[in-house]
Amino acid sequence: MQIFDLSGRTALVTGSSMGIGNALARGLGQAGARVVLNGRNTERLEEAAEALRAEGADVGVLAFDVCDAGAVQEAVDRFEAEEGALDILVNNAGMQHRAPLEEFPVEAFERLMRTNVESVFLVGQAVARHMIPRGQGKIVNIASVQTALARPGIAPYTASKGAVANLTKGMATDWARHGLNCNAIAPGYFDTPLNAALVADPEFCTWLEKRTPAGRWGRVEELVGACVFLCSDAASFVNGHTLFVDGGITASL
Repeated sequence: MQIFDLSGRTALVTGSSMGIGNALARGLGQAGARVVLNGRNTERLEEAAEALRAEGADVGVLAFDVCDAGAVQEAVDRFEAEEGALDILVNNAGMQHRAPLEEFPVEAFERLMRTNVESVFLVGQAVARHMIPRGQGKIVNIASVQTALARPGIAPYTASKGAVANLTKGMATDWARHGLNCNAIAPGYFDTPLNAALVADPEFCTWLEKRTPAGRWGRVEELVGACVFLCSDAASFVNGHTLFVDGGITASL
């Protein structure tokens, strides 16, 4: 269906050398987009890009620290000037730190907020400054099931992902009038490097399988359809929405 076709569009995906970001980049490429991978480790990015190119994708690399305002603006401006328009942005870069809230290190809290919230603002703003004059653009922020639910030991992460959902609403409120669609995807529990400690914990896995109506961990490729939809013309009147892809965990007690 042409309404889902991303041919001729360029998509920047932050934090995309591995995990969810890499899966989303692969899916956007399969939908026809030119994909630009982002991260701080150039070697890892090049390896990821080569793997996707071997599958037939059109892939570029743009290395910068999403928490460095100057680096973000310089990289985005340079790409727009030298490589062309960024039509799609997927703000995926994020981190986790687990500790009881009463013992949570201040420096870890600050680092988590910079990575999970400030980066969405910085990269979103830098890209939107180019999208707005063109009158179109798609921004998809990666939230979490923790946008709506809390669990012991990750209170700051929960706060950060709640902020991502509300920042997404703010982006839509400010930028929809300029032709931008700003939405979020909230993944449930997926088998990713970020969740490696939980995947390796039999007790947690047993709990998760009982707690999730689908009865299992999610697979990263199961996020692709939601991302392609939100990045396509099929979502032309969807704005400020957070789409939960969580196996039903937020729908049940």
